[in-house]
Amino acid sequence: MEFKCLECDKEFSSKEALEMHNNSKHYKAPKVQFNNKKTRNWIIFILLIFIIVGGVYYFTNKEVEPGKYDEFAKCLTTNGAKMYGAFWCPHCQKEKEEFGKSWQYINYIECSNPDRSQTQICTAAGVNSYPTWEFLDKSRLEGFISLQELAKKTNCTINTV
Repeated sequence: MEFKCLECDKEFSSKEALEMHNNSKHYKAPKVQFNNKKTRNWIIFILLIFIIVGGVYYFTNKEVEPGKYDEFAKCLTTNGAKMYGAFWCPHCQKEKEEFGKSWQYINYIECSNPDRSQTQICTAAGVNSYPTWEFLDKSRLEGFISLQELAKKTNCTINTV
């Protein structure tokens, strides 16, 4: 009795020889089917958990990255520089954007109440315009001040990470 391969028409003398041939030459991996709803739901659940854990990991590690001007901003604060500003002031926003993540190290005093009136602290300090940078020697610079000007005024070095 001869056994014939249905794929390539080769003939074999035993069933075992035909099976070996089919497994080595015409092997087809079985298709995984998720006919069971419960199994499919568990797989979806596990994938969602991986996505959530991955997202949390990504965003928590992103916050840990240092800002570009961290050391410079820390130096400004250590050397007594502080900025008076207002949340609605476009020049103040530009100053904040210049520092990026490093802004957190700047000694910043908010001068505006929610109704845009000036806070008592800034009135007592004699702040008349925003932004106003005040330095250890009590000198002031008003308006947008570049990082280079701040470095000159405080003898701080602009190091980028």
